[in-house]
Amino acid sequence: MVNIQKHDFVEINYTGKLEDGKVFDTTLENIARKNNLPSEGLQFRAPIICIGESQLLPGLDQELVEKEVGKNYSITLPPERAFGKRDIKKVKIVPASIFKEHKVQPQPGLQVDVDGERGLVTSISSGRIIVNFNHPLAGKTVIYDLKVERKITDTSEKIKFFLAVVLRIPLDQIEVKMTVEKAEVFLPMEFPAQITQLLTPKLIALTGTKDILFKKS
Repeated sequence: MVNIQKHDFVEINYTGKLEDGKVFDTTLENIARKNNLPSEGLQFRAPIICIGESQLLPGLDQELVEKEVGKNYSITLPPERAFGKRDIKKVKIVPASIFKEHKVQPQPGLQVDVDGERGLVTSISSGRIIVNFNHPLAGKTVIYDLKVERKITDTSEKIKFFLAVVLRIPLDQIEVKMTVEKAEVFLPMEFPAQITQLLTPKLIALTGTKDILFKKS
């Protein structure tokens, strides 16, 4: 029996659904197709995440601690532990001039990005465009059916997956070479020293590596 602890790296498969059973997210292709979720051209795979590093919903991250590898679980999360409560302050009036400036024709149901915030146009009236900047699942209780497939023990795999999530780089563009003393990480681009200096102690603490050297591949 292997129980998960904070800062463990684990591979999980999951399916997220609402209380009425409607599926909104999954890592499994057959379930995506069955529930008419986008699947064409997508690669489905069980993600590898680090527990306690905010790579999942807050409630889900917390609930995984002490769970057993290889077992199936169903976890119910109230809004405040999932996508947040619905906040009326996030429903805003956006001037029509903003849309004209970006040559966008607003219409109900259109997803927009305004000053870095993503929202949904809900109504249009007399030049007043109402945009809801709440997460689409805000205020909803969600249920996750999941299975922890395995616990990751390989150090290079931990480093690779952590960087893929944090830096948003495809896995196949990250190479990790391990030696007794350190890990050499090859990335497709050169990152500023401020970023690598922040990442190095974090990765050392999470993986137990003595030192990490970043290089451009």
